[in-house]
Amino acid sequence: MASSKELFDISKKLIPGGVNSPVRSFSSVGGEPIYIESGKGPIITDVEDKEYIDFCASWGPLILGHAHPEVVNAIKESSEKGITFGTNCPNEPIMAELIVNAIPSIEKVRLTTSGTEATMTALRLARGYTKRNKMVKFEGCYHGHADAFLVNAGSGLLTNSISSSEGIPENAINDTIVVPFNDIESLKEVFNQYKEEIACVIVEPIAGNMGIIKPNDGYLESIREITKDNKSLLIFDEVITGFRLCYGGYQNLCKITPDLTTLGKIIGGGLPIGAIGGRKDIMDFLSPIGNVYQAGTLSGNPVALAAGIQTLEILKDSSIYDKLNIAINVFIDSIKDDILKAGYNYQAIGSMFCIYFQENVPKNLTDMQNCNIDRFNKYFHYLLENGIYCSPSQYETNFISIAHSNTTLEKASSIIRKCLSQI
Repeated sequence: MASSKELFDISKKLIPGGVNSPVRSFSSVGGEPIYIESGKGPIITDVEDKEYIDFCASWGPLILGHAHPEVVNAIKESSEKGITFGTNCPNEPIMAELIVNAIPSIEKVRLTTSGTEATMTALRLARGYTKRNKMVKFEGCYHGHADAFLVNAGSGLLTNSISSSEGIPENAINDTIVVPFNDIESLKEVFNQYKEEIACVIVEPIAGNMGIIKPNDGYLESIREITKDNKSLLIFDEVITGFRLCYGGYQNLCKITPDLTTLGKIIGGGLPIGAIGGRKDIMDFLSPIGNVYQAGTLSGNPVALAAGIQTLEILKDSSIYDKLNIAINVFIDSIKDDILKAGYNYQAIGSMFCIYFQENVPKNLTDMQNCNIDRFNKYFHYLLENGIYCSPSQYETNFISIAHSNTTLEKASSIIRKCLSQI
């Protein structure tokens, strides 16, 4: 088989930038990207047979690890019956019921094929329901690549050192209001100015696209109060956090009830999926019973749903989250002294973690941009050379799965500690 370098050279001639998602190009960290041939449990193997402990987990979906046998079997059984039908299928109400039962704020749910489609639909639905146009989002939060969300966004936009994107019309920018994360006074000022024009506020309750940034105490509660007082909808983007921190959404832990919620990643078991759910009176504005249009050729795909249903059934065992929490705490405890000694900091929640290449724990995007990107890049390549694949951007989070054994995490800890002492 061709090497990663050879495959990348071929890809650059055929695919813009050689990749189908910009962060995969390694353009921010330097060097040439790897091409993965297979994955099993916590390990991925590239086309040159080099193995890596995987902390990227396909950007979050693989909470069970790669090629979990029960998920693979569910995919196999479903695909043998047919890949897609373009009609309703029995897996749709099964998945819908799992989501509705897991997240109390969701009374009805609509399935899509990506997180971007889910957030895009949430925004359209909020505008249709409220008869208002403006949306409030937060600096550094990422909600997919729809036009309205790419103003001062996180994730790949930060990775590539751009705060927006060419090709976004002025009206999309004009109807998007951006405020700093963890700054409630800025949000209050915006509502004082545009009180009756704001359809919704969309937020990652745990910001996972500028490292990991937790909300200040009382911050999400204040957002909920402000949106209620002004008859605007609150949308929780839980594409990352849904079923990652507990069985349900982060809202189950913080006890805040949004009007709408978007999901993705884990609910597809590693296959493409998204979902939007919320209050019945809002969701019933969607076609065919309402006038807010949304559709998709592959929405509710039976194979993706089979993988997702099997994943959620496994995750019903609450001991899984207990084990993940214990594992991440032991892992972080083993490296935190070395992180702090090197002059850096860290954050972890549930099975997510991030090392910040700066002294302080960031509270917002401005803080996050103080990270030493050159130092992160050296860290990334040291880990890569020594058999660890972490997310190739300081601005992305990392994940562990139930497949990451104590032995695997101890090996990773040893490599990371050695790295921190040398870079």
